[in-house]
Amino acid sequence: MTDLRNYLSLVTKNGELKTITKPVSTKYEIAGLTAKLDGSDAILFENIKESEFRMVSNLVGTRKRFSLAIGSSEMQIHDKMIKSIKTAKKPQIIKLGKFFQNKSYNLSVLPIVTHFEKESGPFITSSIVYAQNPESGTQNSSFHRMMPIDEKHLSIRMVEGRHLHRCFMNAKEHDEDLKIAITIGVHPAVSIAAAYQAEWGKNEINIANSLLHGKLTLTKLPFSGLCVPSGSEIVMEGKILHDKTHPEWMVEMLRTYDHHRLQHVFKLENLYFRNQPIYHDILSGFSEHRLLMGMPIESKLNGELKKAFRQTKQVSMTNGGCNWLHAVVQIKKNTDLDVKKIIKKTFESHRSLKQVIVVDEDINPNDAVSVEYAMATRFQADRDLVILTKVRGSSLDPSSDQKNLLTAKMGIDATKSLSKRSEGFELAKIPKLDKIKVQNY
Repeated sequence: MTDLRNYLSLVTKNGELKTITKPVSTKYEIAGLTAKLDGSDAILFENIKESEFRMVSNLVGTRKRFSLAIGSSEMQIHDKMIKSIKTAKKPQIIKLGKFFQNKSYNLSVLPIVTHFEKESGPFITSSIVYAQNPESGTQNSSFHRMMPIDEKHLSIRMVEGRHLHRCFMNAKEHDEDLKIAITIGVHPAVSIAAAYQAEWGKNEINIANSLLHGKLTLTKLPFSGLCVPSGSEIVMEGKILHDKTHPEWMVEMLRTYDHHRLQHVFKLENLYFRNQPIYHDILSGFSEHRLLMGMPIESKLNGELKKAFRQTKQVSMTNGGCNWLHAVVQIKKNTDLDVKKIIKKTFESHRSLKQVIVVDEDINPNDAVSVEYAMATRFQADRDLVILTKVRGSSLDPSSDQKNLLTAKMGIDATKSLSKRSEGFELAKIPKLDKIKVQNY
């Protein structure tokens, strides 16, 4: 029960999979359909004009399907994530991966989607890259979007300083190429773990195994020697060339165009895929992309803030902040709590954040109207505002100094003042309101 097909069976049973049998094109049409159904159903495309492969999108486009992927309820997502990170364990390695059923040496067999009108080309957006850590010898797994250059080469986006880039720079310093493996079409628990920013030297695939109750299996690849999930739909292996670059630009999770960059180049050695393979496409800047990247960080924030401040109830990465740049922290306020310390800790726990709002436990952190109400009735700008200038922020934010990765950040204490009368902040209630049914009248 640890591959993509098992997960699709669960989604189908829940009535949340739309199957499209009409022929569709990889050029804008699939992206358009995914955008139209954003935030609702997962989609299976069974008839793609340019390929024999099938395709899925919007797999974990809602918190409900995210919780289904990790085997928890929506309310227990963060508890399950935090526990799985703490109890991460190595998967079993088996010889025969299902992806060995077919082999190719040509990228043109893949139904790579063209998503947006001004991108530099089509992109593989669900590609998880596996590489060996040069210091610990462990594997690292992380998401990296890739653009086809020709039938053997892809550009690969690596963020400077992140783990894959560090592995690559180590190889480059020795005038060597970096061997990597790539999977497309895995159980979403594997994707969720790969999106988590584990400590240097830790293997994210072990977190995936924990999320899947220790049932994940891996298979070793012949060229790279790296291990990937045995049930992967599509697997590539090859190397990132140390002396080749190629220009590209793409839409990021803020749904804005990133600036033009010279990216390094991946050379394909082997391409494997299952019978009737299912390609996974993630539409950049839409709900699946944002939840995949943002929810593991949200779990991290919940764990760290609850540990540091016992008054913390929950932390939410807001939809309006693209599940990446804005957070709301719900607390149970008392006399010994310094809210500004909570704001500082939240910024420290996720460097990309540029806004943190702290609210009381009667305010729903996932409801933008409720949060704005707290700001309107409990916040005073001359007393409750924290502003940080010229600090490290997200490279994605187009309003920031993207060259030097510097931004300004704002913290807002929108909690009730303990020095004022409590009745002034109390939300008025109507007795027995929940028992009144309008249809009965």
